Amino acid sequence: MAFVNWARNQTGTPAEIRVPARAGDVVRAVRDAAGSGRRVRMVGTGHSFTGVALTDGIMLRPDALTGIVSLADDRVTVQAGTPLRVLNELLAERGLALANMGDITEQTVAGAVQTGTHGTGRDSGGLADQIAELEMVLADGTLTTASPGDDLFDAARVGLGALGVLTTVTFRVEPAFLLRNRRRKLALSEMLGSLDELTSANEHLDFFWLPHTDACLVKTNNRSPGPPRPPSPARRWLETVFLENTVFGAACALGARLPALIPHINAVSASALGESSSVDLSYKQFTARRDVRFLEMEYAVPRERLAQALREVRDLIERMNWKITFPVEVRVTPPSDAWLSTAYGRATAYVACHVYRPTPNPAYFAGVEEIMTRLGGRPHWGKLHTRDAAYLAKAYPRFADFVALRDRLDPGRLFANAYLDTVLG
Repeated sequence: MAFVNWARNQTGTPAEIRVPARAGDVVRAVRDAAGSGRRVRMVGTGHSFTGVALTDGIMLRPDALTGIVSLADDRVTVQAGTPLRVLNELLAERGLALANMGDITEQTVAGAVQTGTHGTGRDSGGLADQIAELEMVLADGTLTTASPGDDLFDAARVGLGALGVLTTVTFRVEPAFLLRNRRRKLALSEMLGSLDELTSANEHLDFFWLPHTDACLVKTNNRSPGPPRPPSPARRWLETVFLENTVFGAACALGARLPALIPHINAVSASALGESSSVDLSYKQFTARRDVRFLEMEYAVPRERLAQALREVRDLIERMNWKITFPVEVRVTPPSDAWLSTAYGRATAYVACHVYRPTPNPAYFAGVEEIMTRLGGRPHWGKLHTRDAAYLAKAYPRFADFVALRDRLDPGRLFANAYLDTVLG
C-alpha cells in the first residue's frame, strides 16, 4: 500500500507496513529490518512536504502508539504516535499545557519533534526546547533513554528519524493558562521599520503579508489573567472555517483559473481584514485550521535579517510579476540548543512561502531560496527546499557532530532514505 502525504506531493511504497502498539513492537521491527537487510522508518500523519518519512523497507504507522504514559506536576510522558491535538486536550483536562506550540495540531508528537516544529515565541521555543527526555530504539535494537547532558539528547530532539525510532517523548508542562489573542491589519511598509518593537512587545507574534498589497494580518498572543472571553461559536466558525478556509479556498481556485485576477483577489482580501480580540486557553489560541491544500517552503534566518528578507521577497515577486495567492507568513523564536534546530544558537525569524497545491510555482520557491540562503537561512526540515549536506554543514555549527553520532549509532544506515542521503550525506 502506498503512503501519500497531506499535500499529495510525496508518495512511497514500503515493502511492509506494521502498526506497533508498544516499544517492544518497535524493537522487534528494527531487529527484523536489520536481519533481513531492509530499512525502517516511522511515519506520522504526513504533514511534511519533503520525503523525510518515506521508506522502501518496513514502514511503522504509529496509530496504536498513543496516549499518556505518565504525568507529574511539571512533565508528561506520551507515546510517540499521539497527535498533538489529542495531547492538548488530555493536558487541558488535567489543568496543564505546553508553553508554546505550532499552529497545526494534526501531526504526531514524534513527527513534529523530529522535523523541528517551532511555532512562534519571544521567550519560549519550539517543541524541541520543551522536551525533558526521549525514549527511542536504536539501530542495534536496544531501547534507550536520552536525557539532558547527553549528546544523544541534544541531537535527537530534532533527529530527522536518523538516529533511531522514538517511542515516547517527555515534555515539560505548566499549569494551563489563558492567552489574549489580538488580530489586526497593519501595513508591511510600516512594519518593516518596527519589527524589533513588535517582537519585544509581544510574547507570540505571527503575521501574514498578502502579496500584491501592503497589508498584513498581524496576530499576537499574550498571557492574560482572565476572565476568559472566547469567541462565540458563530464568530469562530466565521473566521476559522468560512473565511480562512471556505472563502479562501474559493479564491485560490478562482486565481488558479484566472491568474491575472490574483492581485485583485488579494486586494479584496486585504480590505476585509479587521480587528478582533479574544481570551481563551492557550492551545486554542495557538492553533489554526488549514483545509486548503498547499505546498510550502520555510526558511529560518537570523532575526536581525528579517526586514531585509521580507523586502527582497516583496521586490522579487513584483520584479518577476508572479501571481501569488497565499500570504507569506512570519514567526520568531529564541535561540535553541538542539543541534539541528533551525534556531540553533541564534534568535531566529521564519519566512514561510506557500502556493496553492494545484498550481505549484518552482521558480517562486527557487527565487525565495536564493534570498534566504544568501542571508544565512536554514530550511525547515519538513518543508520544501533543495539544500544538501555541503550547504547544511556550513549552516549548523554542530552538523559534523550530528553526522559523527549517526555514523556511530547507525553505521549500516538502517534508518536512511533518499531525503536523509541528501541532507546528511
